[in-house]
Amino acid sequence: MNLQQRTAKTLPQKGLSDTSELARMPHEEWLGAREDKLAVTFEHVGVGIVEIDQAGRLLRVNQKVCDLMGYEAADLLGRSVFNETSPPDVAQDLALFRRQIAGEIDRYTIEKRLVRKDGSCIWVEVTSSSVRDASGNFLYAVRVQHDISARKQTEQALARRSEEQAALFHFSERLQYATSLPDVYNAALDAILAALACQRASILLFDDSDVMRFIGWRGLSDGYRRAVEGHSPWSRDEGNPRPVYFEDVGKSDISDALKEAIAQERIAAVAFIPILISGRLAGKFMAYYDRPHPFEEPELDVALTLARQLGFGIARLRAEEARRAAEEQAQQLASIVESSDDAIVSKDLNGIIRTWNSGAERLFGYSAGEVIDKPVTILFPPGREDEEPGILARIRNGERIHHYETVRRRKDGTLLDISLTVSPVRNGSGSIVGASKIARDITDRKAAERKLRESEQRLSELLAAIPAAVYTTDAQGKITYFNPAAVEFSGRTPELGSDEWCVTWKLFMPDGTPLPHDQCPMAVALKEGRAVRGAEAVAERPDGTRVPFIPFPTPLRDSSGNVVGAINMLVDISERRQAETQQRLLLDELNHRTKNNMQMLQSLLFAAARTAHSDEARKVLNEASARIAAMAAAQRVLYGRSDASRFAAEEFLPAVCETIRQLLPSGARIDCGAARGVLSNDVAMPLALILNELLTNAVKHGVKDDASRAVRVNLAGGEGGRLVLCVEDDGEGFDLEAVRRTSSGLQLVLGLARQLRGTLSVTKNPSRACVDFPAAKI
Repeated sequence: MNLQQRTAKTLPQKGLSDTSELARMPHEEWLGAREDKLAVTFEHVGVGIVEIDQAGRLLRVNQKVCDLMGYEAADLLGRSVFNETSPPDVAQDLALFRRQIAGEIDRYTIEKRLVRKDGSCIWVEVTSSSVRDASGNFLYAVRVQHDISARKQTEQALARRSEEQAALFHFSERLQYATSLPDVYNAALDAILAALACQRASILLFDDSDVMRFIGWRGLSDGYRRAVEGHSPWSRDEGNPRPVYFEDVGKSDISDALKEAIAQERIAAVAFIPILISGRLAGKFMAYYDRPHPFEEPELDVALTLARQLGFGIARLRAEEARRAAEEQAQQLASIVESSDDAIVSKDLNGIIRTWNSGAERLFGYSAGEVIDKPVTILFPPGREDEEPGILARIRNGERIHHYETVRRRKDGTLLDISLTVSPVRNGSGSIVGASKIARDITDRKAAERKLRESEQRLSELLAAIPAAVYTTDAQGKITYFNPAAVEFSGRTPELGSDEWCVTWKLFMPDGTPLPHDQCPMAVALKEGRAVRGAEAVAERPDGTRVPFIPFPTPLRDSSGNVVGAINMLVDISERRQAETQQRLLLDELNHRTKNNMQMLQSLLFAAARTAHSDEARKVLNEASARIAAMAAAQRVLYGRSDASRFAAEEFLPAVCETIRQLLPSGARIDCGAARGVLSNDVAMPLALILNELLTNAVKHGVKDDASRAVRVNLAGGEGGRLVLCVEDDGEGFDLEAVRRTSSGLQLVLGLARQLRGTLSVTKNPSRACVDFPAAKI
């Protein structure tokens, strides 16, 4: 557009003389008045506007640009717009600007960071438009800048949540394959650094003296560890320890000695996260930051999840180590404790019997005189003589044979099921000279086992025939049995005695919220000793597929009524969910199309308002655009939800307030307060329109020349299951009856309130307008 065209398309501005008066004015005076009005508009428009020459130098800036950059206009003029751009963003913007100068493009839009006077950065969306003369030569560019820092912060926060979830998933996966405590600690430190984006980390656990000791760390000096080891922000017996953190250590109230140790390590912020094992404080992990760091609730939730997983991993390996130690101790004690009851026989490396106790006499029927110096094979029934060479070979290699089950023959020829424990016997120099054998009669046990196996076989066949996942646990929730359908359902083979509460890889609530295994319906059934019915959940397989299901956990009790375990059946409801998903997809498509139509309608209204010749037309179009924007904000809250019939008020109110605020004058402030309750879909649009009218009216009439004041909004529960939306300002207020018939906006509010089956009330001192309406039925 050339200069003549731009001047010709400029509409008469409010405040100038009418057409007849302009016609009587001298031409130079007319141009001066018009330029003055344009200058005022340029200066007070709600977006940043700059004009730059071919070299990128700032020729003109408005006040909004000065506010965004933190400079006075005189400081900016003459400087290159690319000098104010964050270095990583310069190349793209400069390349597009050169194409614009060359005439390849007439306009472009880019998102980039600007460096403010105080050194901070803000994100802006810049639209650069060419201004050319009548011959098409480039004169200068007009660049419109919108502050999009809030949106970028939201995008970065979403990306951070994704990184946190990836770190948690990877940590869970590594824990499953950890075979030692150092493996667990290394996996935890990697997960802490990744999920919390900290620079350093450590893990401390209580030792046998109840002193916290470092057992794993990254990036910490020996001096720092010595200085702070043993410190704990919680007592050893604290029942519900919560995270403790210092966003800026230098400004914290911790002891001077501890603060000095932290400062010498150049740690600016630190978080202490408790580690619980079996519900008892076992230690902590610490996340360190090199700069002051704000700790927000989602980040602390991730930290607590890491601590829970770490506690589970440590507990699992400790339990396995304790079990192995107990087994070894029991085996070692058996040769002493059980000697008086079981047969104890010693033999040399040739298999010749050297000692024979009374227990052996009772078990096998031979006296010591009958067997000493005889080969031990006299106890072997026909067909088992080949076992002895193998046993002797293992003994010579220093092996100990534990609970080897076999069959031996008594003196009278009857056969015995026995369990053998064979250990090497060493002389004073440590050389193996023979073997000590403990034999226990297990005939009765074998008979009982055969009966039990037969019973279990019948039960297993019965459960395997059931076309649904079935599994059992002990009283502590450890998996003790699962049928083939459970393997197919969960996409994995559960680990008996290790997996807890459920056979599935991961669990979620129907709305997608993660469901910890120790809070699943099976865990509730065991902890509360009752059958759980009517619950639903979603299982995730290791390959990522998800299966919605209904569980039927039922506790199992002994003859005394004590809970000894539980049985659960998982019924796949995928087909029902698929039908619901298809319905949801159709609803999403409808919502998407509605949202696009609203945005298009708003854009058309906004464009029409800009080109309208009548002030009244512009006012009407702007009001309609604002109302459409409020409706679109409510639509965005609904879009993408799994349940589009109702939603939380705390999601609705901020979204609508922020949309309306962007359409108000730049100095207008909205204090969006508390929002509680559940809104139905039918309430969303009328309530958004009501909020738009009340806020617009409050900013226009209730806040005058006082930038320190704001319009206050809240949505809270009232009496009798009702909700109350209130908009309050510091103005004089108005009389509802006096303006009921003269204000079209108020008439709209009254009509919408009736649509909600609610009422509008207005008070003065303070100036407040409230709409009281029924809450959604759950």
